[in-house]
Amino acid sequence: MAMSSGRSNQEIVPYSGDLEVPVQPVDVQRQDSLYLDATRPAHGGHHAGRDSWLRTLRLGFQCVGILYADLGTSPLYVYSNTFKYGIGHEDDVLGVLSLIIYSFLLFALIKIIFIALYANDDGEGGTFALYSLISRYARVALIPNQQAEDELVSSSSRHRKPSAPFRRAQWMKNLLEASKPAKLTLFFLTIFATALAISDSILTPSISVLSAVNGLKLRSPNLTTDQVVWITVGILVAFFAVQHLGTVKIGYTFAPIVVIWLLLISGIGIYDLIKYDVGTLKAFNPKYIIDYFRRNKKKGWVSLGEILLCFTGTEALYADLGYFSIKSIQLSFSFGLLPSVLLSYIGQAAYLRKHMDMQYVPNAFFNSIPSTLFWPTFVLALTTSVIGSQAMVSCAFATMSHLQTLSCFPRVKILHTSSRYSGHLYIPEVNFFLCVASVIVTISFRTTGFIAKAHGKKMHGRFFFPFTYCFKSQHKHIISILNYVYLCTEICVALVMVITTLLMTIVMLLVWKVNILWIALFFAVFMSTETIYLSAVLYKFTQGPYFPLAMSAVLMVIMMVWHYVHVKRYKYELQHTVSPDEVKTLLERHDLKRVPGLGLFYTELVQGIPPIFPHLIEKIPTVHSVIVFISVKHLPIPHVDVSERFLFRQVEPKESMVFRCVARYGYRDTLEAANDFVATLVEYLQYYVRDLSLYCTAEPLRTSYPSIRIDSFSWDKKHSGHGSGIHAEEMLTPIQSFSELTMHQVGMSSRLGIFQPAKMNLEEMLRIEEDQKLIQREVDNGVVYILGETEVVAKPHSNLIKKIAVNYIFNFLRKNSRKGEKMFSIPRGKLLKVCIAYEI
Repeated sequence: MAMSSGRSNQEIVPYSGDLEVPVQPVDVQRQDSLYLDATRPAHGGHHAGRDSWLRTLRLGFQCVGILYADLGTSPLYVYSNTFKYGIGHEDDVLGVLSLIIYSFLLFALIKIIFIALYANDDGEGGTFALYSLISRYARVALIPNQQAEDELVSSSSRHRKPSAPFRRAQWMKNLLEASKPAKLTLFFLTIFATALAISDSILTPSISVLSAVNGLKLRSPNLTTDQVVWITVGILVAFFAVQHLGTVKIGYTFAPIVVIWLLLISGIGIYDLIKYDVGTLKAFNPKYIIDYFRRNKKKGWVSLGEILLCFTGTEALYADLGYFSIKSIQLSFSFGLLPSVLLSYIGQAAYLRKHMDMQYVPNAFFNSIPSTLFWPTFVLALTTSVIGSQAMVSCAFATMSHLQTLSCFPRVKILHTSSRYSGHLYIPEVNFFLCVASVIVTISFRTTGFIAKAHGKKMHGRFFFPFTYCFKSQHKHIISILNYVYLCTEICVALVMVITTLLMTIVMLLVWKVNILWIALFFAVFMSTETIYLSAVLYKFTQGPYFPLAMSAVLMVIMMVWHYVHVKRYKYELQHTVSPDEVKTLLERHDLKRVPGLGLFYTELVQGIPPIFPHLIEKIPTVHSVIVFISVKHLPIPHVDVSERFLFRQVEPKESMVFRCVARYGYRDTLEAANDFVATLVEYLQYYVRDLSLYCTAEPLRTSYPSIRIDSFSWDKKHSGHGSGIHAEEMLTPIQSFSELTMHQVGMSSRLGIFQPAKMNLEEMLRIEEDQKLIQREVDNGVVYILGETEVVAKPHSNLIKKIAVNYIFNFLRKNSRKGEKMFSIPRGKLLKVCIAYEI
């Protein structure tokens, strides 16, 4: 995305001190230094560091409360659903148990926990993170997403003899970059999986809470359907109302409940295994799977759609990686969730082998527990079922954050709820949308009859969820609701599984560059098995699980339209970025009037001057005496010290007093009030003016400030033998006093050849002081905040679909998304909006 302007001839490697030094020359395009430095903190390190065991255990405990309630409650309904037509043969129980064991181990443990978690984009997981990762290694994103570090690695690797994995990666890269259909297909699959995940985030709270509330009928059998629905609505509102507390507080609150639940079901499983049939352990022999399909044929294949429910929630677990760490999830899953859930399945299977009558099957879990533990188990089941929604809600927050990264969704406010963990997110707009959508879904299911029509005679009066054994005939409508929503969930899970495998295969080829045999094994095993599961789920598509696909279609339209217009606007602005010569010509126009005051021109473009600036001068040839183009950049660290916040560049000619500036914030930093922001900016702008003159000499100087990363600067070939230089206009703003600079240089000059500040005469010092006073005087004359507002319209001869997408859908979304003046707290009395229309 950065614009290139020249060539650099040296590769940068880490140095033991604060600076970085050059080594062997490589052919690397020079990047815009302001753009690169805007994307990283001054000292370059990541805030997280290496995980300590205490931190890992703390995160592992939170994992239990956030991620595992959904997976932990699956033993309540998998058998009931799989055998809803009855158990035909005693060994069918062993066949289904064997399928559950190996499906859970294969898809949850091996694929997600020990493979997919490592395919993350800077700690973020999920299908959109996979797409973002791929787009950094191959130009498949419609907006470039490569990082400077990726370019350096790619450039240096060209000087080595390519290995077979590297050649395959290059082949895959060329294939993806050269084929526009491949790019569009990759993007389509990604946003489809993302839309399915968000749709599932709407369905899961509704189904979890609704089914849990129905369990109250054991104590209050007179509860009506309307009362159940409105109690569900109340709990949903309360559930979403506490989301602003953040992952840490919610995790610590929910985790003890889920831990007790997992210990309880594992204990019950051991009890059932010993009491009823220890021989159930034979299910670890996969031959029972073959026997099961041989006996049941088509019915066995269709039942895979219900067995799939044993690992629903793994896709949310992967997407929620950013909230935790790989090690914490692996430990808590392997030693907490996995043994508990498998023991529960084994115990129920032992019970069912001795109780094959249909009267025992729908309530297998509760029938199998000791009578003295019934009520504690029931209360915990209710509570844990409600908590099971948390993983999908957190998944929605993480997914929306990914969408913002590649500009695939209108701007929303993202809050980071923890200063320790960058992935702990809360998005008010998304939380409100999920709450309203879940409530609407719950209420609309109560008042519409399309669900019963979709199921027709396929309904048998009982549902497979934990509490439905207490249902009576008058509650068949709620049973239809629950059946319908679970069919929707199966569709979402199966499709996301297949798309994840496709993207993972590309990552293995392109990014990891692993042995081709491992890639072939991964693809063959997972694609073949997941396709079989998907076919079983799609077979039931005629029963009416249209809601997730309809919801996904709406979300995909929003994402595609927003991304399409954003790409077109980005390319337009990049092509029309004002060059330095054009800026100089504009500022030296004879009819251009300079009015008193400071003009702060907000722009998203970091690389240069946006095209809206000449548009302003053309329409109104008047600008302020001092102009600062400001781009606000948020970095993936919790805080940026105010001394490192502002980066400046001066625009030629220097007498025009026009500057480019990037204001960098951490994700826990809040934007200051307008007056405080201006006061701080002006203070550091005056430092920059002073230091620009101090270090501006005929020869390029090399400086040594802690806030400098030399690798992003322009290196001069003629100095490569004895210390290269950087030009003054490429310097970052030093914040130390003159004496601090001198002390720092004394310690470094002997080994790095750092020059002292240039000697200046009295006239030059007075000029610096006059420039600083000029800036302060113009601030006193008044500050005007200039905000560019772009209106994008389709060209007159565009087709109808494009006109609808751009002129109506996009503009509707833009007008109803967050506005810049609200984000920057700009006072309305000092706001000047400059509008420009782009025809695409």
